[in-house]
Amino acid sequence: MMLSPETSMDIQRRLGADIVMAFDECVEHTAPRDYVAASVDRTFRWLQRCKAVALAPHQHLFGIVQGGMDLELRTHSVQQTVSCDLPGYAIGGVSVGEGHQSMIRIVNHTAPLLPVNQVRYLMGVGLPEDIVASVAAGMDIHDCVIPTRYAREGTLFTWQGKMRVQDKKFRKDRYAIDTACTCYTCASGYSRAYLRHLIFANEGLGEMLMTIHNLHFYQDLMRAIRAAIEADRFDAWRQEFNARYFGNEG
Repeated sequence: MMLSPETSMDIQRRLGADIVMAFDECVEHTAPRDYVAASVDRTFRWLQRCKAVALAPHQHLFGIVQGGMDLELRTHSVQQTVSCDLPGYAIGGVSVGEGHQSMIRIVNHTAPLLPVNQVRYLMGVGLPEDIVASVAAGMDIHDCVIPTRYAREGTLFTWQGKMRVQDKKFRKDRYAIDTACTCYTCASGYSRAYLRHLIFANEGLGEMLMTIHNLHFYQDLMRAIRAAIEADRFDAWRQEFNARYFGNEG
């Protein structure tokens, strides 16, 4: 199937998407600089073609900044993308195997270059610590499969860190995933031991219950971040979060 910028726009238009993403090329983080440079220019040409396609009134086109792990190319891509005067901008090409520190290095460099009065979207991110760090850099919205994928594999998120429910230590543990959590799974009394049993019994109910919990945790995380920003204490909240999340991860 040949997918072009125009067919990508047509598909998203017909789907009724509110945020429509420009057609771009996401390169491997190990790609050579010459290829990444050519890819950045190709992505910009595709963005110009995407912008020429008419969308519905409620649909908004976001451009995607690429550039691999090269800060100079990231700056170049921002300059090209912002020149199109769009309602929002995304940072793409991260969380592709480069590791947390390399990802944050790219985001910390790129986010401040994007317009502060437009939506800034970090694509494919991520873990709770990734989201907290990227918000500190100035990003507004995120998307990722991690909450649901990790749940299906038995990894749960709590304010005290990640919990792998398959671990033997949870075999007779009658506590909820997180005793302070108000999600359906925790509030209904499903224990860590029972969830562990469901995983080993290959019961779909376990995946569903753990997915509910992880999604609830992420919603609580974003609510807490917004509250800390509104209270003008995000930096202090971030330090408290990291101390609690990494200090007791089990």
